[in-house]
Amino acid sequence: MANVAVIGSQWGDEGKGKIVDVLSSEADVVVRFQGGHNAGHTLVIDGTTYKLHLLPSGIVRPGKLSVIGNGVVVDPHALLNEIKTVKSQGLEVTHDSLLLAENASLILSVHSIMDQAMEEARGAKKLGTTGRGIGLAYEDKVARRGIRVCDLAYPDVLKEKIEKMLDHHNILLKGWGAQALSAETLYEELMSVSDEILKYSGVAWKRLDEEHKAGKKILFEGAQGHFLDIDHGTYPYVTSSNTVAGSAAAGAGVGPKMIDYVLGITKAYTTRVGTGPFPTEQENADGEMLGQRGHEFGTTTGRKRRCGWFDAVLVRQAIKTGGIDGIALTKLDVLDGFDELKICVGYEIDGETFDHLPASCAAQAKAKPIYETMPGWSETTYGARSYAQLPAAAVKYVKHIEELIEAPVALLSTSPERDDTILMQDLFID
Repeated sequence: MANVAVIGSQWGDEGKGKIVDVLSSEADVVVRFQGGHNAGHTLVIDGTTYKLHLLPSGIVRPGKLSVIGNGVVVDPHALLNEIKTVKSQGLEVTHDSLLLAENASLILSVHSIMDQAMEEARGAKKLGTTGRGIGLAYEDKVARRGIRVCDLAYPDVLKEKIEKMLDHHNILLKGWGAQALSAETLYEELMSVSDEILKYSGVAWKRLDEEHKAGKKILFEGAQGHFLDIDHGTYPYVTSSNTVAGSAAAGAGVGPKMIDYVLGITKAYTTRVGTGPFPTEQENADGEMLGQRGHEFGTTTGRKRRCGWFDAVLVRQAIKTGGIDGIALTKLDVLDGFDELKICVGYEIDGETFDHLPASCAAQAKAKPIYETMPGWSETTYGARSYAQLPAAAVKYVKHIEELIEAPVALLSTSPERDDTILMQDLFID
């Protein structure tokens, strides 16, 4: 299994950054395949914390190729600012270490303006977007009026495309009582960074094909959780792209057979940011304890995360629809000290029992969790690097999760430090 795709199996924030860092030590190439700078990964390496939003996690390791695939929507200003930040932390970012797909779509200032205006217009029915223009950029991409990285090399064409884009957006802005935007302003914004962005641009699909033929190990890195997927998530409280592993192929420009193993990053409890259904949410002392001990605040937004018990139904559904071969179970140490732990094994909706989360948002809002209760443990699991170092009750908890989700735990994380990881399966087998 030379090539691995890493995705979140819940609502994001599962700890993908650390796991990708662990795996990237063996990979040669790390590819981001979807999302934008609304997602964030936090990596702690030798005491230094790196907060990445667009850059693939491989950027922190010398000698690795990092690729931003065509499935990502890229804010060029945010990307350059992030490059500047990591350079100030001592990392080297060059055209040899970072490749930006020439056919990736760009996020412009009009997208964030539109995003915030639309969210404000929703009033009490806000979706909880980050306001960074991710959804609007994907909307323009699908509507075939988007601007792509390759357009920066052709100024005359770029100006014409911006004018056509604003023919649409300015009508909506005027309807909301907002000020219309100038095509010249957007054009100047892009031209001010075009040379720097084009330094990293290239034919990503071709380079990945060459790396694969050369026997290089490729890690495909997702940005958000399974249940934020535009098709398979808790619609409409979702992101604007496909976050499932199947998106890795399309978002990187490779065939699906190039992905040998899908790893689902899974938190030992459940969290969610923003609005939307959350059957196992604990708006009580247990939820507060999970949030405080887990430091549950967003990397990108700083927003407090909602916290609740582990939802085995949700994760099993992600495994079935996402093609997940095994999971990396993270933040087990956050559960230390609970007298008892609950695991959701089903839902009750209008008197009927469900073994899955229905697609209807009306049904999702009514879902009441059916729990199994397990004994907790008073001993610490923090920093454990083998099963033998875990309390017996913690081992039983992990084993029962495997049974309920119908997939093995391939890795077990017991702290933010990369070495505090119990590896049960070697994912990079030549």
